[in-house]
Amino acid sequence: MLKTPKVGTLRTIGMGPGDPELLTLKAARLIVMTPVIAYFAKRGRVGHARSIADQLLSEEAIELRFEYPFTTELSVDDPRYLADMGSFYEDCAGRVASYLDAGQDVALLCEGDPFFYGSSMYVFDRLRADYPHETVPGITGMSGCWTAADLPIAHGDDILCVLPGTLDEDRLTERLQACDAAVIMKVGRNLPKIQRALRRAGLEDRATYVERGTQADQRVMPMTGMEGETAPYFSMVLVQGRQRPR
Repeated sequence: MLKTPKVGTLRTIGMGPGDPELLTLKAARLIVMTPVIAYFAKRGRVGHARSIADQLLSEEAIELRFEYPFTTELSVDDPRYLADMGSFYEDCAGRVASYLDAGQDVALLCEGDPFFYGSSMYVFDRLRADYPHETVPGITGMSGCWTAADLPIAHGDDILCVLPGTLDEDRLTERLQACDAAVIMKVGRNLPKIQRALRRAGLEDRATYVERGTQADQRVMPMTGMEGETAPYFSMVLVQGRQRPR
């Protein structure tokens, strides 16, 4: 009787918001023991997840670098965005599968938590039906940011909304008006629009800007002081809940 060839396991690993000490023990253990390490990176950059894992990688580890074809250059509404990103993730999944088929485990690193706005989801979705897999959750970027800002975000029965800054201004304003506390992600070039939406919703005075939360170069400041400022990719806007008296 022929034996079924052994295939490798896909390990999708949450790397947390940036501080390497915020990695879980399980994530660190699996990174050390997994022979193939895959990660995403912007063109010309090391890759945030790769940087977090730097001290854990052995010299023998095989690295698979997945370089995005673009990041903010195209709008998500551009027809080319979905087509080109779909092709990119297909290629990433194919590269991972080639190692899994050879019986090697692959650790796919992801900033924050893999199942929360993580690029790794798109590779996971393409491979989950055909390969053994496990996923290690990570501390989310928003959790890291509100902790860095000393900002308890939600109280009692507050409704917390997580909003992408890519929403159009009217829709963003409407959503902000309907919640008690909010996290606005994907800030970057959307910062001026987010500022306008916060003003329209009457929330600018309660909003805090956090840049690179938990990292050595983090920056925290009130949104009222952000006029004329620019924001990098790793930034968020937080609106604290109502803080009802106990």
